[in-house]
Amino acid sequence: MFKGRQFDRPVILLCVRWYLAYSLSLRNLEDMMAERSISVDHTTVGQYVVRYSPELLERFNRRKRSVSRKWHVDETHIKVQARWMYLYRAIDSNGDTIEFWFSERRNLAAAKCFLARALKRHGRPERIVIDGSETNRKAILSCDTRDRLEGRTRRKLVLARIRQSRYLNNRIEQDHHAIKRRIRPMLGFKSINSARAILGGIEMVHMMRKQQAKYACNPQPSLVEQFEMLAA
Repeated sequence: MFKGRQFDRPVILLCVRWYLAYSLSLRNLEDMMAERSISVDHTTVGQYVVRYSPELLERFNRRKRSVSRKWHVDETHIKVQARWMYLYRAIDSNGDTIEFWFSERRNLAAAKCFLARALKRHGRPERIVIDGSETNRKAILSCDTRDRLEGRTRRKLVLARIRQSRYLNNRIEQDHHAIKRRIRPMLGFKSINSARAILGGIEMVHMMRKQQAKYACNPQPSLVEQFEMLAA
C-alpha cells in the first residue's frame, strides 16, 4: 500500500489521520511535522490524503456493521471551486452512517443514484424519513419500486414507508454538523476529485468515532488503532 513512497507508513498515516480528523490545514501539518524533524511539503500531504482516503474507506466498509431498517435521508451543500455541490447522506435510527454520495447537482438523477447505492449495499428499509423534498420522495418511490420488481424472492416486498417532516429529520441535520465542522476550515475544495476523496475520508473518520466497524481483536479501538488495522 505504501511501497515506493518517500516517507514510511507511520508518517503517511499520521498526516492522513490528522488532516481528516482535526481542523488543521495542510500548512499546519507541514509545520507540525517540521517540529518532529520531518520535512514534508504541504502539497505532498494533500496528495497522500487524496491517494489513501478512498482505499482506507474501502477497507473500512468491508468491516462495517449492519444498520437498522429505519433511515433518515437528506443532502447538504459543499463548495467546490466557488460552486455549490451536494453531499447526499443517510443515517439510521441509531445515528450510524448508512451511505453518502457526492454529486455536482441536486436533482432526481442524483437522488436516485444515491438511494440505489444505499439499497444495494444495505437492503430495503422499513421507513425512510425525509424533509419536504418532493425530489427525494420521487427518488425513493422509483428506486423502491424497481428494487421490488427486480427482487428474486417470492416473498411479497412491502413498499418502504416514507415520512416527510423537517422536524423528524433533525437527527440527520445534526449529523451533518460533524462533517461541515471539519470542512469549514478548508475554505472550499479545489477540484471535484479531491473533494470526493477527502469527503470520503472525513465520513470514514466520523464512522470510526461512532464505532461502526467490527474488529476481532478489539471491540472499541481508538482512531490510531483503527488506521493501523486498516493499513496493515
